[in-house]
Amino acid sequence: MDIRIDSVNKSFGQGDGKVHVLKDVSCTIDESEICTIVGASGSGKSTLLNCLGGLDRPDSGTIRVGNREIASLSHKDLGRYRRDLVGFVFQFYNLVPALTARENVGVCQYLSDDPMPLDELLADLGLADHRNKFPSQLSGGQQQRCAIARALIKRPRLLLCDEPTGALDYETSKEMLALLERINHDLGTTIVIVTHNQVLAEMAHRTITVRDGRVSDVEVRKDPAPASSLAW
Repeated sequence: MDIRIDSVNKSFGQGDGKVHVLKDVSCTIDESEICTIVGASGSGKSTLLNCLGGLDRPDSGTIRVGNREIASLSHKDLGRYRRDLVGFVFQFYNLVPALTARENVGVCQYLSDDPMPLDELLADLGLADHRNKFPSQLSGGQQQRCAIARALIKRPRLLLCDEPTGALDYETSKEMLALLERINHDLGTTIVIVTHNQVLAEMAHRTITVRDGRVSDVEVRKDPAPASSLAW
């Protein structure tokens, strides 16, 4: 699913407290790419991701995802867009503590007319032996795999990841990146990863650098490095 962002602006607050977070942002992401959005804390990269996912609405500009111009969608249609086309993976997992791993993933299969087979997905992500455990009984890597499975079960065409390795150790981070790489390769899912870790950019087909709310650089790679080769 290709993405075209044109002259997007976003601010928060009012009056003297108004903060301009995105300033005339324009960029593109091609279908089936892995794209990293990098920048310092407070640069606006997570806000840009939220606008792509329909969690925030820009003040001006257009965001075209596939054949949809999402910035102008009604609240109802924006909800359908998030439900039908977008999967979210967050830094802190957002799993429901009272549900098992299987239940956390399974609750989202009802959002799709053609969900992935639940137990097959859990097995594919290495969670078959942990499916009846609660989040508190899972390691950080297992919780993140559960969060990724929850995002994938409805077969999203766009997967948005906000600092997906931010709470993980080095080895587990590399496992997660290899998993995202495999999802992109096997399913053709367009994946956008927000990160402050510049090394992750090496595995991406495209890297968008955001500085002070503006796109300062775009780098396109014909042959990204495999996730297994990354070191930091």
